[in-house]
Amino acid sequence: MAVANRGEVWLIDLGYVAKVRTCFILSVPVLPQDRAVMTVVPHTTSVRASRFEVSIPIRFLKPGAFDAQDLVTTSQVKLIRKLGNLTADQLKQVEDAARAWLGL
Repeated sequence: MAVANRGEVWLIDLGYVAKVRTCFILSVPVLPQDRAVMTVVPHTTSVRASRFEVSIPIRFLKPGAFDAQDLVTTSQVKLIRKLGNLTADQLKQVEDAARAWLGL
């Protein structure tokens, strides 16, 4: 089973309705006693200019944004392929949007 780390961008099977999507890993790595799940922020090309969307130009992504309003918790077995990493500054931008959405 593949292991995803915080700050990585992966192709993930989010199921029949949500389809295979590019997602940013938001959660921390799990320990053996934890459930093998992760929380991700999907990337969308259907941008709405929401305050919870973070547009980050990355060479391996189509133009769009990470949508912090669409947080998803899913099993790690749904990981398909790692696409790359966000920089520390890019990670902070997505974290800030997720915090704003959750009121943290």
